Amino acid sequence: MEGDLRDAEAVRAACEGVEFVLHLGALPSVPRSVREPRASHEANIDGTFNVLEAARTEGVRRVVYAGSSSAYGNQPGFPRRETMTPQPIAPYPVQKLAGELYMQSYWRVYGLETVCLRYFNIFGPRQTPDSPYSGVVAKWIVQMMRGEQPAIFGDGEQGRDFTYVENAVWANLLALEAPAEKVAGRVFNIACGERHTLNEMVAVLSELTGYAGGVRYGAERVGDVRDSLADVSAAREAMGYVPVVGFREGLRRTVEWHKDSG
Repeated sequence: MEGDLRDAEAVRAACEGVEFVLHLGALPSVPRSVREPRASHEANIDGTFNVLEAARTEGVRRVVYAGSSSAYGNQPGFPRRETMTPQPIAPYPVQKLAGELYMQSYWRVYGLETVCLRYFNIFGPRQTPDSPYSGVVAKWIVQMMRGEQPAIFGDGEQGRDFTYVENAVWANLLALEAPAEKVAGRVFNIACGERHTLNEMVAVLSELTGYAGGVRYGAERVGDVRDSLADVSAAREAMGYVPVVGFREGLRRTVEWHKDSG
């Protein structure tokens, strides 16, 4: 089926006869949410409400929700733990945090099993490289393969817990099958538990793509989180999550996919 999260009836129809829902739909961009807050709000908050209402009325057993590590904001203290108080900055992380709170409410009030997975910088094949809101990995790979100079907003020493998409898929499957008493109503970090700077990523991608040029540095963007690093012990203990693909191997697989598809 193809529909719009903002269309409550389309979402309800999609939930008919369904036991599990993986809610991955969003406008997932901090810069876009800064420029277009209303559109971002409607997709990420109204859309999430429509999913929960459809799941409740159609008797869905469990909803697994894609949260965002950007909910932590720029507060001090690493690694990020789920017990930290969220401090979102831009509209997008505010919206994703609101979705988490809605998920927990529907568990507490209606008994709808919900599991929130806070993703940390997911990357991998099939990400769109040519949008202004594209993920940095896809954009840089394509630019380097074309011999174009990639851009970094800031000094490049900002770090991320870059997480290959297969790890997120694995976490979703585990969240579907984990006992309710261990996961329902809870939030879990999903990442690799490692921090890598943007400069480090440029070096690895240059090696993998054969790019020999430099990098353009610009001003930091409003709303961006400076650093991220996850503690994934809660997900490991509750549902057996461990990352299955590391940083460098994930980059290698992603570059190979772009080479094969380009």
